[in-house]
Amino acid sequence: MLRQILLFISFYIFFSINEVKAQDPVFTQFYAAPLQLNPAFAGNTYAPFITVNYRNQWSGFNSFKTYVTYAASFSQFIEGMNSGIGLMVQSDDAGDGIYKNTTVSAIYSYKVQVNRDFAIKFGIEGSAVQNTLNWNKLVFPDQIDPTGEVNFPTNEIAPDNLTKSYLDLSTGILAYSKQFYGGITIKHLNTPDESLFAINSNINSGLPVRLSIHGGAQFPLFGDNKGNSNSFISPNIMFVKQGDFGQVNAGTYFGFGAFFAGAWYRHAFSNGDAAIGLVGFQKGVMKFGYSYDFTVSGLSTGVTGGTHEFSFIINLDQNRPRRTDYNDCFEIFR
Repeated sequence: MLRQILLFISFYIFFSINEVKAQDPVFTQFYAAPLQLNPAFAGNTYAPFITVNYRNQWSGFNSFKTYVTYAASFSQFIEGMNSGIGLMVQSDDAGDGIYKNTTVSAIYSYKVQVNRDFAIKFGIEGSAVQNTLNWNKLVFPDQIDPTGEVNFPTNEIAPDNLTKSYLDLSTGILAYSKQFYGGITIKHLNTPDESLFAINSNINSGLPVRLSIHGGAQFPLFGDNKGNSNSFISPNIMFVKQGDFGQVNAGTYFGFGAFFAGAWYRHAFSNGDAAIGLVGFQKGVMKFGYSYDFTVSGLSTGVTGGTHEFSFIINLDQNRPRRTDYNDCFEIFR
């Protein structure tokens, strides 16, 4: 089984750099990686806000890491400039080190307070990206003998360069009130060329634009006679499309004091993909979350092992004496 998976990963990566466009990783816990979702989320808190995310997709192949994504970010609102700033680092590892993508992003947002209960934020993002291919880890059919072992050299020709660096530009907008929010993100505005081959007419069109439309609401639960509540429910939906690929995530997040939980369903354009569960807790300035994607497509969980994802947030706004001045519905993102 491991040999078959390795061969599949090799073909996927080879054709991704040869003909088919690569797709961005999307966190299941998109609410715990707000800068990855939309640059307009920069400055969602007055004090420093730090996130760390880890995603292990198809974890059932024992020591073989199929798709692993790491991310870390910092953001903060600057009241004197009515702006938010952010910095994000993300690394995506496909095929246990065969193909790696590393991205460092600088993010800026500007807030327009339309009226007391409604605001719009605009965000821009500039990223330095580096893709690296470990050609020696690829396995091709001409290397495999009749017993299934890799014993022969390949006749495949390596790319001209095994590393490619480029600039990537993105933008986003958020509109929100005390109960509802909606946003649009457009990534890869400049459709950068990520090809490792010097000349290939099939891929000169560049990395496809990624469109994300997301929205949701927040409703307090068990409020007192003054309308105060530390519990809430947040239904939300996210639509993502990049090239010919896309997905829809829909579900609900529940916050109960120090604890939170949630359930979502992810549907790809052609088939159902995963049922998702989330649990977590918050202690002081720290917040921990764990989610699991239970595969419901033809690639059963018994084969893939599903997907594990962890998030860790440090929100120094929790130390502020007044936290009711947000007047928004972004508790799920904090």
